[in-house]
Amino acid sequence: MAVWIQAQQLQGDALHQMQSLYGQHFPIEVRHYLSHWIESQLWDAIDLENPQEELKAKRLLDSLIQELQNKAEHQVGEDGFLLKIKLGHYANQLKSTYDRCPLELVRCIKHILYTEQRLVREATNSSSPVGGMMDSMSQKYQQINQAFEELRLLTQDTENDLRKLQHNQEYFIIQYQESLRIQAQLSSLATLPPADRQIREPNLLTKRATMEAWLTREANTLQKYRLDLAEKHQKTLQLLRKQQTIILDDELIQWKRRQQLAGNGGPPEGGLDILQSWCEKLAETIWQNRQQIRRAEHLRQQLPIPGPIEELLNELNSTITDIISALVTSTFIIEKQPPQVLKTQTKFAATVRLLVGGKLNVHMNPPQVKATIISEQQAKALLKNENTRNDSSGEILNNNCVMEYHQTTGTLSAHFRNMSLKRIKRSDRRGAESVTEEKFTILFESQFSVGSNELVFQVKTLSLPVVVIVHGSQDNNATATVLWDNAFAEPGRVPFLVPDKVLWPQLCDAINMKYKAEVQSNRGLSEENLVFLAQKAFSSSSNNPDDYRSMTMTWSQFNRESLPGRNFTFWQWFDGVMELTKKHLKPHWNDGAILGFVNKQQAQDMLMSKPNGTFLLRFSDSEIGGITIAWVAENPNKAGERMVWNLMPYTTKDFSIRSLADRISDLNHLLFLYPDKPKDEVFSKYYTPPLSKAVDGYVKPQIKQVVPDFATANPDPACGNPTYMDQGASPAPVNHHHPYNMYQNIGDPILDAEGDFDLDDTMDVARHVEELLRRPVESQWGGQQS
Repeated sequence: MAVWIQAQQLQGDALHQMQSLYGQHFPIEVRHYLSHWIESQLWDAIDLENPQEELKAKRLLDSLIQELQNKAEHQVGEDGFLLKIKLGHYANQLKSTYDRCPLELVRCIKHILYTEQRLVREATNSSSPVGGMMDSMSQKYQQINQAFEELRLLTQDTENDLRKLQHNQEYFIIQYQESLRIQAQLSSLATLPPADRQIREPNLLTKRATMEAWLTREANTLQKYRLDLAEKHQKTLQLLRKQQTIILDDELIQWKRRQQLAGNGGPPEGGLDILQSWCEKLAETIWQNRQQIRRAEHLRQQLPIPGPIEELLNELNSTITDIISALVTSTFIIEKQPPQVLKTQTKFAATVRLLVGGKLNVHMNPPQVKATIISEQQAKALLKNENTRNDSSGEILNNNCVMEYHQTTGTLSAHFRNMSLKRIKRSDRRGAESVTEEKFTILFESQFSVGSNELVFQVKTLSLPVVVIVHGSQDNNATATVLWDNAFAEPGRVPFLVPDKVLWPQLCDAINMKYKAEVQSNRGLSEENLVFLAQKAFSSSSNNPDDYRSMTMTWSQFNRESLPGRNFTFWQWFDGVMELTKKHLKPHWNDGAILGFVNKQQAQDMLMSKPNGTFLLRFSDSEIGGITIAWVAENPNKAGERMVWNLMPYTTKDFSIRSLADRISDLNHLLFLYPDKPKDEVFSKYYTPPLSKAVDGYVKPQIKQVVPDFATANPDPACGNPTYMDQGASPAPVNHHHPYNMYQNIGDPILDAEGDFDLDDTMDVARHVEELLRRPVESQWGGQQS
């Protein structure tokens, strides 16, 4: 169902929130009459942080205006006449507003659609039959909203009490002035004759006594009102602090944690709109209570009455200032993190945002934000409030940016679009630590005031750890450092401490998350895949997953120490697999055509029970970023015996020449993908279409892969005619005697000592064919034409 149809069914506060999305910046009538068009556009496909996307946004703006004008032209009748004028006016208004900044229109509509979807989703959940069993998140949101309602009522109550106190105090002052007038009259009696004084004095004395009694009683009442009001404010501030703790220390920290895991390929951290609305409600409530406490202090100064109220008000003022300071400093956050693997002399971007900036009117005097790169040690000193002024560990170009207020979304943010790390200053490394294990962070800082310069705030926030590299070859190891940090960092840690060892299942979760994100696949690592990885990591032969659940892996095992018998680490091997799959094997992995995580012995055991020509694809154990084909066929050295063959591994370099699917198509002796699927059924949709016929007497060259020993004739003693192993159509075993001894007699350089084919040598044949095909048709085949 269209979002707009559902949005029109909203009730109460949700309906009010929906209506508040619209105004002169985007009239609700435009949303109504163009609802289908608006919801069918790809607004999310436009990157608001990329100025080059402005052309796309301009096209959408022009289309929107055209749609409005078309809608206006088709209005008829008396009512249609008025609507025609109104829609035409809106078309001109939107063109005038967004013609110079079309990206702002996209930002506005994305915000509207997102909020409408959220309101509809929340309304649907609350009205569903399982409303009583809503999930914990919905319950938490409900509790937060209930607490805000309680705070609103408390604040309204103290506002009423404060007005009552002010009214009573003003009346008290008037009466006090009256008592002074009576006293003045009594003093003036001394100048009157005794007879007149005796007539008037008793009445004035009675009035004075009555007034003084009333003033004493009323002063005690005022003091009680003041104390009661202070106690109510204490209660409000306690609830405010509790609510703020839930939002800042739970919800915002969780959002930051999701942001950190998103750096490892986890799900997106989600928008900040809900968090911002909560923080703005906090800011509004805090500011209202702060103003009330200040007014109460003003009343006390206006009419000092001895008692504990002065100390209480000082305490309240100090508490409310601490609360608003914590809110402002905690809501200065990094909405879009800089890249965590940061290469020098390379442009990068980041976005910082102040969640309460709009509500506190900070944008009225837009603050400037500065970005600096600092080391781990400098970050520790900063959090200890040690003096680190002007300390940095490098130079960032374009590191200053003014915060901008977006009225349509109510966000105050600074978009650093063109930063570049010009140079980096490294610290002395510890022990075996390499440069790709050294962590830095980008410090963002700003200063601004709120409330007519009543409060001045210096705000700072640190990015997630970044590893600085100077060459692409360092990317692999730097990514390992970032992965480990993002996965295992704990909230509130000392920068940037992480455990040196973790449980194997924890590491499995991290690398599975990373793998799915890099390969962009819903098919993650299976339990069998993880057992294979555990065997590789721990040099174990156990196939039981339970044997690894309590085992731990250290950082050194992960990416410092080489695997036994290899010159690369566990992570380097795994990262190579990810890169190869991401660049060249993604569709085949998604199809389930690649087993991948299988060693040579397991492949042999699996294939030996299958018919000749059955093959599987597995990642190379011996080469980073390699994949090999293993297949079962006859043993040429022993009649009637079969064996498993392995091609030398393919790498990215090979697949840039010819794809995996085409290579499998070339090898006609490969018949069935393990366990029993005909290969064309699995791979044919990825084959490169045949080349077109000769043009102008030339034939286009084509590279094909050949495995010589499986593409040469084998004499068949039964019929005397040559047959070819690569032409077999049946999976049944073929027991032909092979007259050649591939190892001793031929000494074939294409085979390695374990029966593996060397792809480089097989490619010589392909190059020869290519060279042959480059010759003109006339010279090559001219003598054969009849």
